[in-house]
Amino acid sequence: MQQNNLVIAFGGVSPEHEVSVLTAIQAASALKDTKWNPIALYITKSGQWLTGSHLLDLESYKDLKQSQEKGIPCHFTISDTGKTELIARPGGLFSRDSRIPADVLLCAFHGSDGENGAFQGLCETMNIPYTGSGVTASAIGMDKRLAKELCRQHGIPVVDDIRITEENWVENKQDLIEKCESVGYPLYVKPVALGSSIGVHRVENRSELDDAVEESFRYDSGLLVEKAVHPLTEINCSVLGDEDHFRTSVCEQPLGKEELLSFEDKYMSGEGEAKGMASASRKIPAPVSSEKTEEIRNLAGNIFSILGCAGVARLDFLMNSDTGEIFFNEINTIPGSFSFYLWEATEIGFDTLLEELISVAQKRHKKKNSRIRSHEVNLLSQKAMRGLKGIKGGK
Repeated sequence: MQQNNLVIAFGGVSPEHEVSVLTAIQAASALKDTKWNPIALYITKSGQWLTGSHLLDLESYKDLKQSQEKGIPCHFTISDTGKTELIARPGGLFSRDSRIPADVLLCAFHGSDGENGAFQGLCETMNIPYTGSGVTASAIGMDKRLAKELCRQHGIPVVDDIRITEENWVENKQDLIEKCESVGYPLYVKPVALGSSIGVHRVENRSELDDAVEESFRYDSGLLVEKAVHPLTEINCSVLGDEDHFRTSVCEQPLGKEELLSFEDKYMSGEGEAKGMASASRKIPAPVSSEKTEEIRNLAGNIFSILGCAGVARLDFLMNSDTGEIFFNEINTIPGSFSFYLWEATEIGFDTLLEELISVAQKRHKKKNSRIRSHEVNLLSQKAMRGLKGIKGGK
């Protein structure tokens, strides 16, 4: 079987770094015996780019320092033929660079610069097919405030919220506290651009609100303070495809010690095996009526399309257990473990899910490159002949 190189990009400068490592290793394992040859592109917590086959082996991370020391520094380049390559540059006086053709890139980041559109912009610049949403959808999906505001404009139900910036909190703390209290306790305080429930706090009074805001500012300079849905049932649904053609998975009800899942509930509830998001306790399918299931799946697909997403995403909803009201909570444009457990329950295996992600990436890349991307005109030659004065006069 002829193999193509699949660069798996993961890690990164993010509080969700370890979760990303688990997702990448799960994906590499699922791609065994396929036409894809996984190539590690591991970004350390300090931002260094490394490659090496050992970086896709979970055992290597028992000694993180040694694992990184064995890693080979790398970077992208574009060859004379226009092909994107990963250049691996080992140390040593007589060592030679390795040039690895990058056929497709699998984005396995979670949070921060890997999921917020920044790395996607790099992929666009290097003209490499990459999985997941593009720059704009990734940026909006990461920003909970922008995602909710766009959904509001399209009639998607969301809970009331107050946005707080760190500077405004310092200057107008009392006014902001009163504004939050006007929404009514209990409230949730959460960073605007972070996932995995990191920095999220439920508060019942002013003292808890003050403490939670100060704690959450450790992770982000912008926060959302939201009205709590109570009694709460969380329902999640995954969407696969692009904004024009997509399908939705079965729904799940994640289970935790509290109403809203914590980081520990999501990633540390399994015993003896690193399963990432797949280790969390959940009910699949979610124990809700067929009418509510259909409502949530329709909302998930609609939001996926409105935001212009691609690849696989997981959308999280809040349901009032008494009234049945459904509210959109947030979207994860690169969900933990790629939400493979939801697609397995929808009769799509993990390897097939990854193949579809790659197929969508290739389709979008081909569509992008079918457009005119440069304007062939000898403008600079004409300007050079006229000189700088001519340039100024041509403004």
